Amino acid sequence: MIFPLIDPFQRRVRDLRISITDRCNFRCTYCMPDEGMVWQPREDLLTYEEIERVARICVTRWGFTGIRLTGGEPTVRADLATLVEKLAGLGVDLAMTTNGATLGLLAPRLRQAGLRRVTVSCDSLRQERFASITHRDALHRVLDGIGAAVAAGLAPVKVNCVLMRGVNDDEILDFAAFGRANGVVVRFIEFMPLDAQGAWTAETVVTYDEVVRTIDAVYPLDPVAGRGSEPAERFVYRDGGGEVGVIASVTRNFCGSCDRVRLTADGQFRNCLFAVRETDLRAVLRSGGSDDDVARAIEADVGMKWAGHAIGRVTFIRPQRSMSQIGG
Repeated sequence: MIFPLIDPFQRRVRDLRISITDRCNFRCTYCMPDEGMVWQPREDLLTYEEIERVARICVTRWGFTGIRLTGGEPTVRADLATLVEKLAGLGVDLAMTTNGATLGLLAPRLRQAGLRRVTVSCDSLRQERFASITHRDALHRVLDGIGAAVAAGLAPVKVNCVLMRGVNDDEILDFAAFGRANGVVVRFIEFMPLDAQGAWTAETVVTYDEVVRTIDAVYPLDPVAGRGSEPAERFVYRDGGGEVGVIASVTRNFCGSCDRVRLTADGQFRNCLFAVRETDLRAVLRSGGSDDDVARAIEADVGMKWAGHAIGRVTFIRPQRSMSQIGG
């Protein structure tokens, strides 16, 4: 099933996720293969000017209200604050997803440049396990980065934890306690079949129900109504200890309300995280295409946005690119 081409933006597609690099200073099990990662040549990556142009078209033509910078790891891209300033000038809710390793140095400058919010990916609070997952002994830097983001006013600071059975599923309460103690919103994400190793199975998924049940037994929760197009089901702690969320991409998918589209670091437009086809906007941009040409290419792609990703069904087709190449 595809959505009608008559008005491809009638589904309120309003959030643009931009991967600005496929490189990273970590080598996480979830994102990257242990060996053989081939980086995009620098000249294949979109320039900041090209990124700003696509974003401006999305904002001025269709009223996009949110832009999120992702990677790879966006902070490894040189002079990131310059891109932030360009995009902040569009008047959107500008956020970034990062592994947090350099936030201790960058958070104040990025906030000054116009970044509003930040999400830090962190899959373990235990030093040895963190090092095993990321191939870097850098948990202390990530925790410092989270603190720096809070201090800089990049609020709310969110921490994303991808739960994998037998890997870190015993840290649910640790993360809940961390969020409560540090004033950050922890969001648990169900493990999706976008890992570089191709090792995903349904049995490795720690489900929404398990997460909510585990936390609620120790820190009673109340659901937050009015989810809208947000990916996370939100809960507040009954004792006033803050908020926690669960992104149930597998067991309770939110495809019907999804308002996100993606632009990869090499300029490929994707209408879904699980899309199996892409539209080459870089070719349009670099062949002298007009803004109208870019807009027509985006409209055609959005018009083929799927009704759902079909994870767990025989019809599911795994994307060729892993998470580090797509941008979350």
